[in-house]
Amino acid sequence: MSQFEGKFDDFGMDTITLAGPLKAKLDAMKAAGFSQVMLLARDLVSHPEGWRAAVQEVKDSGLRVTGFQVLRDFEGLSGHLHDYKVDIAKSMMEMCAALDCRVMLACSSTSTHATGDTDKLVQDLRKLAMLAIPMNIKIAFEALSWGRNVNEFPQAWDLISQADMPNLGLGFDSFHLFATKTPLDELEILAPSKIFLVQLADFMWNEIKTVEERITTARTFRVFPGEGVHSEALAELVLKLHQLGYRGDYSFEVFNDDYQQMPLETVAARARRAALWLGEDVLRRSVPLPNQMRLRQAHA
Repeated sequence: MSQFEGKFDDFGMDTITLAGPLKAKLDAMKAAGFSQVMLLARDLVSHPEGWRAAVQEVKDSGLRVTGFQVLRDFEGLSGHLHDYKVDIAKSMMEMCAALDCRVMLACSSTSTHATGDTDKLVQDLRKLAMLAIPMNIKIAFEALSWGRNVNEFPQAWDLISQADMPNLGLGFDSFHLFATKTPLDELEILAPSKIFLVQLADFMWNEIKTVEERITTARTFRVFPGEGVHSEALAELVLKLHQLGYRGDYSFEVFNDDYQQMPLETVAARARRAALWLGEDVLRRSVPLPNQMRLRQAHA
């Protein structure tokens, strides 16, 4: 039994933050009070007993799968490269569906082989969404801040709007917003019903001077909301999304090499503090709990 009462309904953790085998990660998240988890494809395919055994572990944990990630470099390719990526997408969708997960994340292409032709990008995103329809999967398209043609969320939103598919929406990552310094006012262009996933993270410095530094920071030194230097901006972002009408999931997308060297329960406790800060202090409400119980601060 968890040492904490209740579970978070609004917030979840990403397995990328924790070290160790999948089951240990799931157990640590659940013990910290979370009810959802963001999974990577490699969580499944690296399981020593095979990916279907990993799926069963997730189901046995009782955690809801927030989303499944990540399909890279899909849009803008042609010929055999495009066919190759279609095969990859189908394989990922099979695993996503097996998890009873309804959201798969695709991030904007960084490939030097990808065209910047808007019509082609729209065509490819529409095709990806159509492939997902029979499996009842939504595609959340995210703008990587080092993407070749799409590197800010308004660009991603423009392609999504042109593709005009009911199961194609936006995957939003606060790190990339802060890295590119995209104005928060740009959020006004979004329809909240088409925001399929929001990923939150902070980092420890205000300026990222090169693309290489941006990639390194994103992949090795993010921190939880409330731990970095962008706490005020992150709080403003969450409030803005809430005011727009977003009522979906928030997942902590925290890549951090230091956290990979810490006990799982210690890292999960940090995530818990971030969720409490966002849910109770920033949004000025309790994190929703079963039976409307208010989450209590953990005691030693």
